[in-house]
This record gives sequence, structure tokens and C-alpha cells, in this order.
Amino acid sequence: MRYKFLGKSGVKVSEIAFGVQTFGWCADEKAAYTILDRFVEAGGNLLDMADSYNEGRSEQIVGNWLQSRKHRDTLVIATKVFFPTGKEPNDTGLTRKHLCSEIDKSLKRLKTDYVDLYQLHCFDASTPLEETLGTLDDLVHVGKVRYIGASNFTASQLQKALMLSKMHRWNAFISLQPEYSLLVRSTEWELLPFCREEGLGLLPWSPLAGGWLTGKYRQNQPLPPDSRGGRKDRWDDQAEQRVNELTWRIIETLIAIGQARGKTPAQVALNWLMQQPGVTSPIVGARTLEQLDDNLGSIGWELSTEDIEKLNAASDVPRPYPYSFIERYTRKRI
Repeated sequence: MRYKFLGKSGVKVSEIAFGVQTFGWCADEKAAYTILDRFVEAGGNLLDMADSYNEGRSEQIVGNWLQSRKHRDTLVIATKVFFPTGKEPNDTGLTRKHLCSEIDKSLKRLKTDYVDLYQLHCFDASTPLEETLGTLDDLVHVGKVRYIGASNFTASQLQKALMLSKMHRWNAFISLQPEYSLLVRSTEWELLPFCREEGLGLLPWSPLAGGWLTGKYRQNQPLPPDSRGGRKDRWDDQAEQRVNELTWRIIETLIAIGQARGKTPAQVALNWLMQQPGVTSPIVGARTLEQLDDNLGSIGWELSTEDIEKLNAASDVPRPYPYSFIERYTRKRI
């Protein structure tokens, strides 16, 4: 396992991060312990979660595991805050009230005094950004949080946040967690260049597009009912979002390259992502040890330039205005 610096910080994180959203949902505590043990044995050190995952159960399972394994100081523990965690009006958002309440709940579930990376799970249009960033700075100063990051922000929202932090001499974001995969490449239009320019680490979520890039979905075949794509109670990764010519073209390309390289489609998709300039650590998830082992098979080798060009061509989506206009008339730096 290789390690990279997380943004401008001196913290080193594994080239693959593990997201624990499945814990307490489709992986019980026993299965979670086995998966986490395997991830750490492979050299993984970045665990990502959120206070809202399975009503806090995911954090609780990780906390129990941390206490039993004594791994706390060797790992980078990241969690997120924004989405509803209760039924009261203030049990959501990025207000000072909600942030101060939720960090204490997360620390209690995780059985730790601090989190290494506290991330805003989504931009909150209802709360002044100054209120949110000032509160995060306070949490760093009292020792409950080491570093801060964002997720699901636009580039302009990130720019405003960084400018405010500089103006007020607050601790600033060191990372962004956006959706990014062969099926979702709009991240490349502005977010990825922005993060490279500003020195933010990039932690892509859903790098396999909810399982669509694993090869288990094929054209003209019914979706497996136990899969994320086949479930009717999921808010993301539904068939109507994915069933199109672009998806099938990407999947067939992944399968062809995987067969030629002796790799699975998922391993090819993850390796492509890890080779994108500016990417720090894709966040993978797993319900079983077998799924984790398959994901870990994406490290220790690299796709050829020809393979990457084939995947780029298969997944390419024309950029909208003004990106297309600027790209057409701007000379690239050499």
C-alpha cells in the first residue's frame, strides 16, 4: 500500500480509503470487524464515515472495533456532518448548534477524544458560511478535530470558504470528498482543477458508481434484486440514472481491459481513478471480505497509457458551456 499526503497537511493516508456506510446496514458487527482487520492488514489507514450513516450505528461499530484493537493512534479517522440525525428542527444542517452537538455524539460513539478529519457532508444554503467555518475553527482549537474538509460543494462554494478562512485566520479545508468515477466525470470540469490549484486532497466517493462499474450489471439482463441498482428504497444509483448507452460502453470497455490484464472490472475502474492527477484516495466500501479483497486488487499495478485512453474515450461526455468554450480557445500549459 502506498501513502499520499492529505492536501497541504503532513498527514499521510493510504491510497485507498475505506467507507463504513455498509456497517449496521448490510454488514453486522462481526462482519465489520473482519473487514476492518483485513483493511488494516493490507496497510489501509483512512476510515471514512458520517454521523447519519445508519442512525449512528456505523460510527458505533467502528468505535467498538477501535477500542478492542487499540488502533486509534495509527489510523486517520474521518467523519461527516450535515444530514438529519433526528426528528427535531435543529437536528440537521451546519449551524453552530448542530455541529457542536453532533461532534460530541460522534466522539462518544467512536470512543475517542478527537477525529482526524471532520467534513461538511453537503453545502448548507440555510446557514451563513461564516457561522459554520467559525465553529469548525473552534472545534479544532479545543482539540476535538484535527483537520477539516468538505463534501458535495461546488468550486465557487469552496473558493468562498477558503477566502473566508484566510480573512479570519481560521483553519481551512484540506480536502474535498466529491463523487467521481468513470460514470461521473463532471468532477473534472472544475472541482478537480480547483483542488489541484489550491492544494486540497481529493477523496472520491462512489468510485464504482454504486456497483455499476463492477461488471455485475449487463445490458439486456435484469438487475439483481439484492443489488443497490435493483433496490427500490435507495436515493442514489437507480437504474433510471444509469441505464444508457454511456454506461454499457464503459462496462464493456472495463470488461475487455480486465480480461486482457487478468483483472476484474472493479479493479480496472479503481486503478483508472487512482491514476487521475490530483486524486488522493478513492473511498471504497464492502459488504463482505470478498468485496474488499477485490477492491484491494486494484493496487500494486498500473494501467497502460493505451488502456487509460480507451477508458477516457469510452466515458467521455462533451463539456457544457463555458468549459467547452474556454477549452477550445485556451492554449494548455506545457
